[in-house]
Amino acid sequence: MDRFILKKSQVADAAAVRWEKLTWEEIADLRRSGARLCLLPVGATEQHGPHLAVGMDSVNAELVCDAVSAKTGVPVLPAISYGCSLGHSRRWPGTIAIQPETLAEMVVQIYDWIYGFGFRRLLVVNGHVGNAAPLRCALEVIRSRFDDAFIRLVNVAEISPRVRAEFFADADDWHANAAETSLMLACAPEMVRAEKIAGADDEDRTGDLVFTHPVNRTSKNGVTGFPSRATRRQGEILFQMMVEDLATLVKRGLKEKPPLNQSYFAPVK
Repeated sequence: MDRFILKKSQVADAAAVRWEKLTWEEIADLRRSGARLCLLPVGATEQHGPHLAVGMDSVNAELVCDAVSAKTGVPVLPAISYGCSLGHSRRWPGTIAIQPETLAEMVVQIYDWIYGFGFRRLLVVNGHVGNAAPLRCALEVIRSRFDDAFIRLVNVAEISPRVRAEFFADADDWHANAAETSLMLACAPEMVRAEKIAGADDEDRTGDLVFTHPVNRTSKNGVTGFPSRATRRQGEILFQMMVEDLATLVKRGLKEKPPLNQSYFAPVK
């Protein structure tokens, strides 16, 4: 089994290229060597039931990015650890949410700076479902401002069909469920309160609803799914899937060219 699967400390030691650990000269050398794509992990600080720590989404996104960086040499930007978690309400202490427009603007500004250093390609690796809409807005803004921008939003739960199947196995509106708990058992056990797992199950109540409700109206304890089904082994398998499939996407993204070479700003004459 690959070493980066076993625990968080080993992921950090697996030769990931971390932007914040480089000097400006090293970043310049990285660009001169041909690097042109960066990974940006985006997570959240929000309640994850009684058994998972509030930084789970950020840790998950960072671990996957670090492991992919170790396999591809693509640099990982410092993570955004606050997300659009408004739907989790103030019922359970721990959530610290930012407004969707704040998150979108942060990503746009980050891209503006790396663009200036010659990095045109950005894969935003999102660990929190609620971030998807503002991150998509950031993507649209970036594409409209930078004619040669390459940007992609990848939600960790939907990196590939096989990864998606694991995340959605016990709930459609999953949160702190079997998949997330398994991942933390395998990769960051310090994020798990193992003695709380057995009693943390809570069913998905959203299946027949017309409206989308905040979590305080759909969950008793902040969980949706069955963390009691989680195993460390399943987390190892799932993490390996995530890393393999995201690394494949990154390698494709390094080579991709636009289907047509037409300017965003130049109208047809």
